[in-house]
Amino acid sequence: MSLRGGDPAEIGGYPLEARLGSGGMGTVFLARTSSGRPVAIKLIHPQFAADDEFRIRFRQEVAAARRVSGAFTAAVVDAAPEAEQPWMATTYIQGHTLARHIATNGPLSGAELRRLAIGLAEALRDIHRVGVVHRDLKPSNVVLSPEGPRVIDFGISRAADQQTLTITGRVIGTPPFMSPEQLQAPRDVGPRSDVFSLGTLLAYAATGHGPFDADSPYIAAYQVVHEEPSLDDVPVALRTVIESCLAKEPDGRPSADELLVLLRDLPADLGATGATGVGAGRTRDMITQHHFATPDTPTPATPASATPAPATPAPAAPATTPAGPDTGSAGTPVGRRPRRRWRPVLAAAVAVTVAAIGGGVAALKTGGFGWNSGDKGNSLAAPGAALPDGFKPWHETVPGGRPDTPDELRCVAHGDALFCGGGSVVATRIRAGDGSRVWTAKSPGVPVQGMHLVGATDDTVLGYRFAAQNAPQDPRSEVVAVDANNGRELWSVPSGAESQAVTGQTQDAVVVGSTVVTVDAANSRFEARDAHSGQVTWKSPFPAGTQCAPVPVGPQLFAMCATRTEVDAFAVRHPTLHPVDRSSGALGRPIAVDGPAVPMGVADGRLVLLHMHMEGTQLAGYDGVAQVDPASRRVTYSRLATTYAGTPGMAGSTVYVSGQTGLITALDPATGRKKWSRQTGVEGASGPVAGADALYFSSATGRVVALSPDDGKSLWTTDPQADGLTGDQGASPRVTLAGRAVIVAAAKNTLFAFDVQKPPKAG
Repeated sequence: MSLRGGDPAEIGGYPLEARLGSGGMGTVFLARTSSGRPVAIKLIHPQFAADDEFRIRFRQEVAAARRVSGAFTAAVVDAAPEAEQPWMATTYIQGHTLARHIATNGPLSGAELRRLAIGLAEALRDIHRVGVVHRDLKPSNVVLSPEGPRVIDFGISRAADQQTLTITGRVIGTPPFMSPEQLQAPRDVGPRSDVFSLGTLLAYAATGHGPFDADSPYIAAYQVVHEEPSLDDVPVALRTVIESCLAKEPDGRPSADELLVLLRDLPADLGATGATGVGAGRTRDMITQHHFATPDTPTPATPASATPAPATPAPAAPATTPAGPDTGSAGTPVGRRPRRRWRPVLAAAVAVTVAAIGGGVAALKTGGFGWNSGDKGNSLAAPGAALPDGFKPWHETVPGGRPDTPDELRCVAHGDALFCGGGSVVATRIRAGDGSRVWTAKSPGVPVQGMHLVGATDDTVLGYRFAAQNAPQDPRSEVVAVDANNGRELWSVPSGAESQAVTGQTQDAVVVGSTVVTVDAANSRFEARDAHSGQVTWKSPFPAGTQCAPVPVGPQLFAMCATRTEVDAFAVRHPTLHPVDRSSGALGRPIAVDGPAVPMGVADGRLVLLHMHMEGTQLAGYDGVAQVDPASRRVTYSRLATTYAGTPGMAGSTVYVSGQTGLITALDPATGRKKWSRQTGVEGASGPVAGADALYFSSATGRVVALSPDDGKSLWTTDPQADGLTGDQGASPRVTLAGRAVIVAAAKNTLFAFDVQKPPKAG
């Protein structure tokens, strides 16, 4: 809607274009940054500006919003909580609120409802990981953006490690969506209060009414505390999960991490049909009703002077991640946690396992480490590079052994052949020219999230297979070798699954030359085999009392080890690197490294590691870089200017960190200095993959951005291509280059390809 008489022309130097809505505490305006990026500015009503208690609450809101700015929230661009009339500017999120959507279109069902549930659980997970409790999760505080739901309005949130603001005689919140402890003892509210609210919200989304709806807020509050919820109209599979969220006592509810496991176990359609997707995969087809407006605020018309663009997150302040009192499964740290398997059946007891964020299997390329190797396993698009024979843009989905648990594939190109694997696909061969499948080897069991393709040689493809639940006698996970020409299985061997606890990466097996090195099922030794024949060439036990993972360093191989005491305590602070003799497997003298550290790649013959910055047991980001010279055994350290949170990657001799809000920073591994920083519209991106004159980053939705390596200038960006969420931090690169063809892996085993010189036009 247009500006009204009396509305300011600008706020904090941001020219206003339109009024987006008005709520009880303030009015929200559409504005533009100097670069033209749309932002939403919340201006507090004058009558509250003189209220000292309210100013404290607003400062808390700004602080909390800054702390949680990420893929599932509205990033803070600017704020002035001390101004005469306080205001806060956030990214402009495109989409209706959940309240508006249900009022207009009715309840959600099927896959649409499941996507919402998973997206909101991921949002709570990220909010709680930074030690914040939202305390006002309700339908009007959820925006359905094109890339998934966003949780907004942190007006009454608080840091979990701070005292609650005393507000005498007032209960702040919305009773039908509040937890019992909010109504009875506000000072005792913790993260599992948000889980209760999420349960009420999901019931509302599924039925159009809350489980504690009543004619008055007082009756609703009484029902929240004393009555059983009304869930008769909720799909049975989802009802079981919601019931666990609505336990009256906080300890009886799952954490956000545990809830995410339960929701991902639900059937794809929840037993319903006819759902229409409103999620991350949708393109820009919704008029924005901004999140600070009240539920009954009319949907604003699009300002004539500006067509809404997708939310382009602003650079967020580097996130710190203090461990809250209830941040997840037994305080298991991000990047240092045991990997979990997907489960197709809702478990009676929630297993204390959470999603891994490690970078998948980074060594997808023959003889290389991470994404720093320049061999033909991931060929670069040189200026004269040709397209695969008969190439035309294509879009395909690869079915796996478990259609109810699709994953993201990872691929490696060998000439015109594309080999991919991950999730419930051991490996598949695809023609890079048209996307047609030559063969597919499927995995029958529940995949471990984050474990993808092991790698490929000229004649062999190696991937992971997971045992079906009805076959307990089978190895839980195996490395499987498949003939590259016909897909015939050549051999398999049980595989360990604890490498991430040491390196922060799910890299239990690596290909070095024509050899594959695995960790045995007992996690006690390395085993080397000829990749094609499977013949064992050597076995090498781990040093006593340690757990190790393989780390390729160019043509060399290292073992990164940590004591089992540190691994079991999720506190790997003193890892060691051992050179491994590739002919015998003998481990050389250890090189001590200050940890925790993540191997990234090779620069000038030196292994590059990023140092993790931990807040308690939680990963807050990366605050240093180390280089290990294998020849001199010397380790040099450089501090970073700040702590960078996000997904790390490496290309050439540069380290990159992709923030969840789309900010990509290039760092010099030799000095730790920032080369450049660029805000993009690709949230939760992984990468980079280096072409001849571009770096490619992409999210799980298939949105791709190409940046100039020199200064990070954006060359082009595509729209989403898959219906999914933005993806976990720490994910491995999703882009593969086959000559001039860009192949992108996205959610639900989606693959698509286009000519790098003719990228799909955004919008």
